[in-house]
Amino acid sequence: MGWSPAPPVGYDRSVMETKTAFPTPFVNEPFTNFADPAQAGAMREALRLVGAQLGREYALVIGGRRVETAGKIRSLDPARPARVVGVHQKAEAEHAPQAMEAALAAFESWSRTTAEVRAALLFRAAEIIRRRKHEFSAWLVYEVGKNWAEADADTAETIDFLEFYGREALRLDQATTPIQLPGERNLLRYIPLGVGAVIPPWNFPFAIMAGMTSAAIVTGNTVILKPSSDSPTIAAQFVAVLEEAGLPPGVVNFCPGSGATFGNAIVEHPRTRFIAFTGSKAVGLDIHERAARTQPGQIWIKRTVLEMGGKDSILVCADADLDAAADGVVASAFGFSGQKCSACSRAILEAPIYDAMVEKIRERVARLTVGDPVENHNLGPVVNRAAMESILGYMEKGKAEGRLIAGGKAVANAEGGFFLEPTVIADIAPDAVIAQEEIFGPVLALIRVADFEQGMAVANNTEYGLTGAIYTRDRARLDRATRDFHVGNLYLNRKCTGAMVGAHPFGGFNMSGTDSKAGGPDYLLLFTQAKSIAERLG
Repeated sequence: MGWSPAPPVGYDRSVMETKTAFPTPFVNEPFTNFADPAQAGAMREALRLVGAQLGREYALVIGGRRVETAGKIRSLDPARPARVVGVHQKAEAEHAPQAMEAALAAFESWSRTTAEVRAALLFRAAEIIRRRKHEFSAWLVYEVGKNWAEADADTAETIDFLEFYGREALRLDQATTPIQLPGERNLLRYIPLGVGAVIPPWNFPFAIMAGMTSAAIVTGNTVILKPSSDSPTIAAQFVAVLEEAGLPPGVVNFCPGSGATFGNAIVEHPRTRFIAFTGSKAVGLDIHERAARTQPGQIWIKRTVLEMGGKDSILVCADADLDAAADGVVASAFGFSGQKCSACSRAILEAPIYDAMVEKIRERVARLTVGDPVENHNLGPVVNRAAMESILGYMEKGKAEGRLIAGGKAVANAEGGFFLEPTVIADIAPDAVIAQEEIFGPVLALIRVADFEQGMAVANNTEYGLTGAIYTRDRARLDRATRDFHVGNLYLNRKCTGAMVGAHPFGGFNMSGTDSKAGGPDYLLLFTQAKSIAERLG
């Protein structure tokens, strides 16, 4: 191969040679305490340094070559839309064959590298990001409007994915058959699929993008990475990290472009083996349908790994700790302005505590601040003008369907940023539009139910099934929810956002996707195929 990335800290080189041991146990990357003046000062310095780099131009990266195009994608700061974060080349349909050829060529050697070498690359990338943690968080503040804590959590999750998937690849490499037949040597090997398309979202543009990409490459696949047009700059920064860590040319090909042109061309290409996607239900279903059509020359069934959003509920029972429940509802509903597929968009409240909970939620929302995330407000902007207009439409619909408790309009500002008030609408019927459709913004519907049984029925009455939570002191109700609350990620007496790699494998049911369980022990299997080998002895 002619290259070898540095091993991770605490990783004995003999491990890479003998395959008999593992790195130190996985531990989640700690979050930054910005109440510490030293950390707050470091973050301000990172924002200053990154601010001086805004507006730079980035090339496509295809087979290690830098490629320029006539069309451009301009990533804008949603808090100050006149400010360009990055200028990117726009991959078109004609670039799809080039990216595919580069990825196929790299696959020939990358698929034959050892799991130790591939894992060591991820560990090295994690260490690079860890050393420059605030810098990467600053890019997230500028490019998608995350406040400091949300950006820090995104960066920490990126590190977690790299560390966790590196260890999981080493574990998978040591897989064995359940039994050894007498007179045979029985082996089980998880081999890579081939070239995959990785299509990440803008709302976790570092963690989800890096997680899907790293899972694909650590198992020996090569990737065509098409980031969201709202967040290509952080993806470019990640590709640069991989290159610094020693990634060979063609293993990851960086190709921002339109989903309707370049994206569809890659999804439909007969040599594409899998598509990993996170985004809206509509786009995910379209990708699934396109991938299912067999193309001339295609010799496999394409695999789709889809995470497509949710309409998530927190059920608060009459016996709950109401202050803890109100804290959890507000944090889940309005973190990152509600732009999370796991966000609580529906609080289902039992009748005896309904009025009290409405007031507690109103009080907490009144304390939230909205403004430029560089200044670390609770809520920053939504991602773009189209999102703002769509959410404002849902706010108006909600006012007609219920009783406005808080918010309900845009926040005027001199910079033209896409700011919205955190909005709470009470007395919403379980089948109302804002109780059923994914809004992806700072809008919370409050639904009154008579009792626990009705609350469980309402919690399960959407086409989605991603996250949910229940607050109650009743063990029997917790056990019932564990069995019958039909979501991929259920939380008991805590908020429904903030899944942690390793502890909360993440992915949902029904129209929330294929239940891929990112950050869990099964995730890498989605990027491999199992090969059973039996050798007769004697």
